[in-house]
Order: sequence, then C-alpha cells, then structure tokens
Amino acid sequence: MNKKDKLTDNQPEKKLTVILKKHSGRDNSGKISVRHQGGRQKRYYRIIDFKRDKRNIEGEVVRIEYDPNRNARIALIKYADGEKRYILQPDKLKIGDKITAQEEAEIKVGNALLLKNIPLGVPIHNVELYSGKGGQLIRGAGTYGVLVAKEEKYVHLKLPSGEIRKILNNCWATIGQVGNIDHKQEIIGKAGRKILMGIRPTVRGTAQNPRSHPHGGGEGKVGEGMHPKTPWGKPARGKKTRKRNKWSDKLIIKRRK
Repeated sequence: MNKKDKLTDNQPEKKLTVILKKHSGRDNSGKISVRHQGGRQKRYYRIIDFKRDKRNIEGEVVRIEYDPNRNARIALIKYADGEKRYILQPDKLKIGDKITAQEEAEIKVGNALLLKNIPLGVPIHNVELYSGKGGQLIRGAGTYGVLVAKEEKYVHLKLPSGEIRKILNNCWATIGQVGNIDHKQEIIGKAGRKILMGIRPTVRGTAQNPRSHPHGGGEGKVGEGMHPKTPWGKPARGKKTRKRNKWSDKLIIKRRK
C-alpha cells in the first residue's frame, strides 16, 4: 500500500498557510552561509500549533495531511468553537478522534498536558523548553521521549538521542510518538528529487582545483595530502565545535554519548 493512501487528498486549509520565501542558504547580506542549498520546489508553509494553547476545548481530527516542510504528517483539528488548527500527527491518531489540551488531561494519544502530570515511561513529543514558548523538542518523524524521574520543580526527560536532561515541570508536552515512523526507510530514488527538496550536489574537496579547496590540485587521482580541512582551512574531522561551559550544561544529567 502506498504510504500516502491514508492521507486526506485535499488542498491545505487556506487560512493556515503562508507563502514560504526561499533563501537558498543565503544570509541577510545575500552571501551563502549554508552551502548546497537551492533550486527548491515552491511550497506553502502550514502554520502548526506547537503551543497547544487552545485549552479545555475538545477538538476533532478532520484531516491527516502531507506537509512538504517536515518529515512528520500533520493533522487538522476542528475545535468545538469552530476554529481549526494544525498539529503534528502522533502515531495512531486517526480521523474522527477527539483530543484536548488541559493541565490534567487524560493520558491519551494527541492530548497535551503539563509535564508534572504525565506518568513516567509514557511516550511524549512536542515538548516545551520554556513554559508558553511552544514545543521545541522531539518534533521529527518517529521520535518520542520519556520521563524517567521527577524532582522538585524539574522532570528528567530522556530524549531520542539518549541524552537525559532536566526540564521545568510546568512546561507542556503532547502524548504519543510522532507519526510517519517509516520515514527513515524512504528511498529518495533519483538526484532530481533531491534537487526539488532544495539540496544541491556536494563536490569532494579532492576533485576541486587548489584555488577552491585546500585538498584540490595534483596530477591524476590524489588523496587529501594533509589533515582534512574545510574549504576555509578549519579542521574537518575530529575537532570539537561545541562551546564549553554553556549555561544550560548544568541541566544535562547524561550526555547523548
């Protein structure tokens, strides 16, 4: 069965879409700051409700849709007062299901509630880092986190990477695992589709000329001939790039490695 068979074949909700500008990896000065981007297919951005701040009102899932801007699927929710919003579709959330966002909601797929009211070991996603800011953690297809402990004003959240970190217990999260679990098994199939996704070809440094890359030049097929470098001469492999003594390091209980 085609993976898109379960999706609703409709145009996206017009009021919940905006034109998505294409930057092709360029910063505000017009210079390329991220390489290998460009040529992307035109698309609309779907406005997703990461805050889940429609509190104490029941909503019904009316559509499950494909979103070209993310690897997860999105669900269109129609609330009892008539308002419609998009949310990330958790696995096993179907058309016709009822969901809500309450501080002490039922532990049911799609419901949003405070971290302090979620039992240990329950899969969650779309987790806030700061109360009221909206979900920033665990939003990719097939991902989920679990609470492993609670202490005073913090909970200990195990992330998909294996990292365990403290998060304030008055932050919100959504019950369930993000849908489209088979995303990692997807085969791109051809170079042309990669271009439409906005990803341009990556040329090896050794295949370039010496003015373009430190690894370039030489007669015939030649190796790097030096410690691996980026085009700007920085070490390319092995050097740690994370800033030391970041203020939030004290909230990390176990690192992902």
